[in-house]
Amino acid sequence: MRVISGTLKGRRLVCPPGLATRPTADRIKESIFNILSGRFQESRVLDLFAGTGALGIEALSRGAAFAVFIDQAKAAMDAIQRNIRAFGIEGRSRTIRWNIRKNLNCLRSTPSFDLVFMDPPYSTNAVNPVLTSLAACGALCPGARIVIEHSDQERIVLPTDTLVLADQRGFGKTLVSFVDAMI
Repeated sequence: MRVISGTLKGRRLVCPPGLATRPTADRIKESIFNILSGRFQESRVLDLFAGTGALGIEALSRGAAFAVFIDQAKAAMDAIQRNIRAFGIEGRSRTIRWNIRKNLNCLRSTPSFDLVFMDPPYSTNAVNPVLTSLAACGALCPGARIVIEHSDQERIVLPTDTLVLADQRGFGKTLVSFVDAMI
């Protein structure tokens, strides 16, 4: 796994050991950033279920101003922190170890985000509860975009009328849904 474009292009990411983390395939990551088409420039990024930090780091490499990485697994947090140090982006990032499925209260004192990546483990039905928490915690800027990588078996039910499904793309058994905050 590597950074595809930007100032960190070609750099290899450290992955947590074992099978607990399912990294986003480079083909899907490249498609996501092509669809976003520069939307991440100078943005504040939130990477939920961050795993290796690949999506948030890719956004930083392509011009995002700041990224917050959240994951519950210690091995994932260790890998993200190693990647951040190796790439010299400590001043533009923050890590939080947190049970995302429980709530997102850890974000109540952070500035809001323009772009959110969410890549929960498949078959956990985490997408809808996390979207509800995200909408409730006040962490989204007006017009924020949420990019969700999920199983094609998991149906997204938007929790409020402030979130709108803008686009959805299929990659085999993976769907990538683009949700806009209409705040």
